[in-house]
Amino acid sequence: MGLNRRFAPVFLFLLVSLAQARAQEERPWWYILERGKLLFRQGDYGSALLAFEDARRQRYTLYAGMERDFINFLSTPEVRRIGDSLDLLETYIKDREQMAAAEILAELYYRLPREAYRNSAALALEELGKFKEYPEAEYWIGEVYRLEGELNLALGQYSKALAGGALLEDPALELELLYKTADLHRIRQEHKRMEETLLRIVNGNDARGRPWDPLWSGNAGSSGQFVRNSMARTLENSGPARFLVMYRYNNGAVEKAHRLLGLYYYASSRYNLAEEHLMFAFLIQNSILIEELQRRRYDYIFESLETLMDSMDRREDLANYMTQVDYYRCTYYLGSALYGIGKGSPARELWSFLGGREQIGEWRGRALTQLQRPSLEALIENP
Repeated sequence: MGLNRRFAPVFLFLLVSLAQARAQEERPWWYILERGKLLFRQGDYGSALLAFEDARRQRYTLYAGMERDFINFLSTPEVRRIGDSLDLLETYIKDREQMAAAEILAELYYRLPREAYRNSAALALEELGKFKEYPEAEYWIGEVYRLEGELNLALGQYSKALAGGALLEDPALELELLYKTADLHRIRQEHKRMEETLLRIVNGNDARGRPWDPLWSGNAGSSGQFVRNSMARTLENSGPARFLVMYRYNNGAVEKAHRLLGLYYYASSRYNLAEEHLMFAFLIQNSILIEELQRRRYDYIFESLETLMDSMDRREDLANYMTQVDYYRCTYYLGSALYGIGKGSPARELWSFLGGREQIGEWRGRALTQLQRPSLEALIENP
């Protein structure tokens, strides 16, 4: 009895440890990922990395097992005689009460609409194989590497996550991945790759085939080019106030891509490209400010940049937004890009606007200098 008492605590500890280990094993991959996010936000990056890798491994194991079981099921003589029809396959599964196969089909239909498989068992099997990938886990592993300074490894993880973009639970994460990829290329001074990534945003589609920038991308076609040309002519010939009276575009998701491309092109003396992209960033920024004022004051009508600023009534949220999008910097370099393509009049209007804002510091000083002695600055600034 004495011996039993002595080992009882050890025995209980082992039971508890085994129970905890089993519970950990039974937790689904999505739960483990969420646990990893919590650890990440608490600054425990080592434990977070282990959790993200475990989530990736568990998802892979789950769907690899389903894939294997589905292959075995489809390979049985009776099922092979059915052919490729999912309709007939469903009837067979129901009539024969094939519960394991029914669960696999239920998972397939949960992940993608039934029509996505085009009534093809082979296509369903192909898609099932893709579900082994876990782009969210790849992204979060990349986040750990990024914060630890392993930028090359982080870029590799972001690339893996983007490759599985159609499987992302949150479609907005795909755009965030592209921005973070562009930012890492900028830090590594890989400016050509940064440019390519940002152009992928403004020219391309998401994994579901929807353009991020419908007015700019190839999907807009000749009508989009016509609108962009009309916008540029209005800005260049009638000035920024008339431009903002005539046009609105509040696609905040692509504002940063246009702004960074514009600054990059200005820094590399490609002023025509700089003007195009900075014009879009400027339009998006001001459209968002104007529409927010109209939302609060239904009778608000835009007249000029000066009255727009005066109408904000010390709105902290709008001031924070302007800081976030580098509003004054974007406006200043749009003026400089216009000057670079020989459009001095709208450039001076933008610089005059900045020169009249006493509280904006550096950009007021630069604008006043440009009004006195306009020039194309030789300084190359990192976007």
